[in-house]
Amino acid sequence: MPRRPHPGREFVLTLSCPDQAGLVHAVSGFLVEHSGNILESQQFDDRLQGRFFMRVHFDISDPLTSLEELRAGFAPVAEAFRISWRLCDAAVPTRTLIMVSKYGHCLNDLLFRKSTGALNIDIPAIVSNHRDFEPLARSHGIPFHHIPVTPQTKADAEAELLELVERFEVDLVVLARYMQILSDDLCKRLDGRAINIHHSFLPSFKGARPYLQAHRRGVKLVGATAHYVTPDLDEGPIIEQDVVRVDHSHDPDELVTIGQDVEAQVLARAVQWHSESRILLNGHHTVVFR
Repeated sequence: MPRRPHPGREFVLTLSCPDQAGLVHAVSGFLVEHSGNILESQQFDDRLQGRFFMRVHFDISDPLTSLEELRAGFAPVAEAFRISWRLCDAAVPTRTLIMVSKYGHCLNDLLFRKSTGALNIDIPAIVSNHRDFEPLARSHGIPFHHIPVTPQTKADAEAELLELVERFEVDLVVLARYMQILSDDLCKRLDGRAINIHHSFLPSFKGARPYLQAHRRGVKLVGATAHYVTPDLDEGPIIEQDVVRVDHSHDPDELVTIGQDVEAQVLARAVQWHSESRILLNGHHTVVFR
């Protein structure tokens, strides 16, 4: 089980800004001024875009120093260097709403990792357009919300989903093989806080039974992509990808099993990195501090 950060004592600062001299010195000065001790620090200088990215995990020796004080202390630094930033308590779990349809491998994997402490997330709700996984949700003590979707009810269904997001103060929405296309408006409302997973055969093998299509073509690689959701279907900023080599000996059912394993692993890594503030958006790309 990974080590859990100490609540109220460990914090994560992430930032991006135009690249300029004195950035690291300014951040270090802020930490020194607030008795901060760096536990982990990573940075990336995108020379093509002229932007600087940084993630700092630090603790504070003074137990009376609050998150609000730290944010107030960093605000002048951010203003001086035109920094986009986020400062959070490293121990606070990410409130994560999971959406699923008929395939439960990713959902089951996330629930298991959460139960073992491998993912620092809270799951206030599971949403589905089918009832197949209601018993699974109940077994984990998580409220299950059945929201059917038809062309006629899509707007109402999305409004109900957004109501749940607001009611439960959700930080992240995970589409764990949720087989419905989100509207452009919903994608914009969830910008930067909704992650999707799909198999690696897009755009070549679309629609039903993609693994059978891939088998017929004799594919040699099976993989998955996790990305942030945008109005451009399956083309949002990529967070993580992985592949497994296959050959002629694998039948379509075996390809499905292999593919589902890869999907679950890739999605779990994406959720973990998001929950640990390791992902920063860089235009249509991501900077991932693993």
